[in-house]
Amino acid sequence: MTKLALPNHHNLIPILTPIPNLAALSPKFLRHGHRPAIRRGLSVVSKVKSKELILGYPRVTVEKGKYGYDVETLINKLSSLPPRGSIARCLDTFKNKLSLSDFAHVFREFAHRSDWQRSLRLFKYMQRQIWCKPNEHIYSLVIGILGREGLLDKSAEIFDDMVTHSIPRTVLSYTAIINAYGRNGQYETAMELLERMKSERILPNILTYNTVINSCARGGYSWEGLLSLFGEMRHEGVQPDLVTYNTLLSACANRGLGDEAEMVFRTMNESGVLPDITTYNYLVETFEKLDRLDKVSELLGEMEAGGNLPDIMSYNVLLEAYSQKGDIKDAMEVFRQMQAAGCMPNARTYSILLNLFGKNGRYDEVRDLFLEMKVSNTEPEADTYNILIGVFGEGGYFKEVVTLFHDMVEENVEPNMETYEGLIYACGKGGLYADAKRILLHMNEKALVPSSKAYTGVIEAYGQAALYEEALVAFNTMNEIGSMPTIDTFNSLIHTFAKGGLYKENEAILSRMGELGVPRNRDSFHGLIEGYRQGGQFEEAIKSYVDMEKVSCDPDEYTLEAVLSVYCFAGLVDESEAQFQEIKLLGIQPSVMCYCMMLAVYAKTDRWDQANELVNEMRTSRVSNIHQVIGQMIKGEYDDASNWQMVEYVFDKLNSEGCGLGLRFYNTVLEALWCLGQKERAARVLNEATKRGLYPELYRKNKVIWSIDVHRMWPGGACTAISVWLNSLQELVIDGEDLPQLLSVVVVRGQMEKSSITRDFPVAKEAYSLLKDLSSSFCFPGWNKGRIICQKSQLKRVFPKTEPSSQESKLDNIISLHNTPFPLPGTRSTTVNLMQQNSSDTKKTGHRTNTELMAGGV
Repeated sequence: MTKLALPNHHNLIPILTPIPNLAALSPKFLRHGHRPAIRRGLSVVSKVKSKELILGYPRVTVEKGKYGYDVETLINKLSSLPPRGSIARCLDTFKNKLSLSDFAHVFREFAHRSDWQRSLRLFKYMQRQIWCKPNEHIYSLVIGILGREGLLDKSAEIFDDMVTHSIPRTVLSYTAIINAYGRNGQYETAMELLERMKSERILPNILTYNTVINSCARGGYSWEGLLSLFGEMRHEGVQPDLVTYNTLLSACANRGLGDEAEMVFRTMNESGVLPDITTYNYLVETFEKLDRLDKVSELLGEMEAGGNLPDIMSYNVLLEAYSQKGDIKDAMEVFRQMQAAGCMPNARTYSILLNLFGKNGRYDEVRDLFLEMKVSNTEPEADTYNILIGVFGEGGYFKEVVTLFHDMVEENVEPNMETYEGLIYACGKGGLYADAKRILLHMNEKALVPSSKAYTGVIEAYGQAALYEEALVAFNTMNEIGSMPTIDTFNSLIHTFAKGGLYKENEAILSRMGELGVPRNRDSFHGLIEGYRQGGQFEEAIKSYVDMEKVSCDPDEYTLEAVLSVYCFAGLVDESEAQFQEIKLLGIQPSVMCYCMMLAVYAKTDRWDQANELVNEMRTSRVSNIHQVIGQMIKGEYDDASNWQMVEYVFDKLNSEGCGLGLRFYNTVLEALWCLGQKERAARVLNEATKRGLYPELYRKNKVIWSIDVHRMWPGGACTAISVWLNSLQELVIDGEDLPQLLSVVVVRGQMEKSSITRDFPVAKEAYSLLKDLSSSFCFPGWNKGRIICQKSQLKRVFPKTEPSSQESKLDNIISLHNTPFPLPGTRSTTVNLMQQNSSDTKKTGHRTNTELMAGGV
């Protein structure tokens, strides 16, 4: 194994970056609930606490070419000025070179950086000079900068200083101070300033009224008061603009005022003010709260009738709202409405609809719509492909996702990180490790560092194909390139090893997580329980379950199912029954896997009445058609080719969940079928699993060795696979093919391949029992106890017939895979006793019957 198996894996230690001093970032403070007072004259005093004047920002160089040379030079010099540096000395070289317009550029640059300290020092310097004495424009800029930082006392001080310095106050400066108070939620002061402004016969402009209306709306001013302000501005001859109407619509959205929003929008339309995307966002938000999205569509229709055609963005906002509700019918009506209005869909329009159809599982419509998009010459964007990749990845169409990526590259659409993560996620679920590896190489060619999410998908893809070393190499590589593993990455590795019962490797992972301070979560414990159970360490599995409570990790449905599997593997029927009932008592519908595990344990302990009851419970389930189909299949109701299509439909449906669930599902179903004596059906189910890409490591054949790898299977599945494998080998031998040098059955992989503990693995026990009953030639070799082998010299004992004497003998399989009839309640016990008696008699005479072969796997 590679690095992770070693305790001192130093390249997993994260690189710690220092956290910046948050006090030096000068965040904006909005103070609410402090009502300012009005003092004598025109002064305004705020009770907001002053900020400490601190200069300590790191030097920021202005973008070249953004301003003139002298302005850029001054900004850079001021930016590098130390806290106690002299501004006067800094400005000496610029004396009489810069205009007040140039200084305005400097203040705007510092406003963009939220650097109010340097702005205030520069302003104070200018007040003491004659050559650059600030005008009202500069005052207004500084008031605005301080207002954005919540420094209302300083804003009010500068506003008062205008009178002291003989600077006349006009609508510009009044609007600046009103905006300072309004943006900080102090609308009462903003209203008082508006009234004082009018009393000085200074007429407010559109910006003033918009500021007041916005601050009042955010401050909880009544709707009637907002309409009064709206009417006042129209009375004063100030025509409302787009900002005014959007501010009123925002208030409607926040308060859920549908009729009022409709009135504002119609007034806006009649005034000839064209809405923008913000307008429609507020309309959708308003009527979505009232569950009246059809009203937005109606308003769009009125605009069309009046000759004001909405743009594509307006329709997209409404389509997005319907998409979030999952309403396909109304979304398509809007789509047809926009087409009828002559508004051509863009890539965003199609992306919304593709996502809507995909979330509802209508994949054929997704394909048709994407084809329509390309035929209409609407070029897909990266976001369009990302949606398609997500839709088909979630739907289980993993190979189609890879095809989409190739199509994307051919269309010269540049993938982004979201694209790669979605691709590799789908490859991980589908076990497409080769495609995941190619996509990772593609990222390297583009000089992109794969994210931890991308590497997690690669590890999962390798894990689904039982490529443990490759998964570990990918894990170590991500550390080497600086992509730090997350809890999901560790859990993916834990589940990878768990499926093969490699609990020693999982213990190494846990040790590494502890060293890095990564806490275990519920998914980590699920992997631990599965790994210990597959490795036959049942006490450790239950201990892991108990440990969950110690770290305040609550179990869920999957946890209870995992514990049930431990009891079933251990053959503890009473504990299994208690766990099964506990799942039901919690109001959880037990999954098909739970039912199959219980059927297997009942069959092993000769409790056929309970098995019959459980199968009938599955067949009559009104909650899940999957339960019904699997129960009916066990009863033999789908054996005909025409009926079997129903079983295939269920398997296809489960395929969308990926290989992780697929392995658990097929393992439990095969376990139940084999233990119940339904061996032909088990072989048929195994064939369906391999067709869908499960167990890709199962069969290997060359001139030297014929092998089968069952290490990730449960005992019933392993016995089914070995039986099918031996029968197919017998047919090849009968057809005249040469015998290989070695037959090999892989039952364990990883660190324990050479350990004697291999024989304790449940899969190893059952596989060895089946093969040993067939021939004493099978054994565990000393050099690799993870395999059961048979040398060529012993193979004739396994395959005595090398040439068929007749067609009938060719069909006489080495292991019979007929279905044992499902017993009626109260009859199976006698049947089993008779079978055991026949088996005993046959062993005494040295002959094997079909009955014995049928019962030999369990």
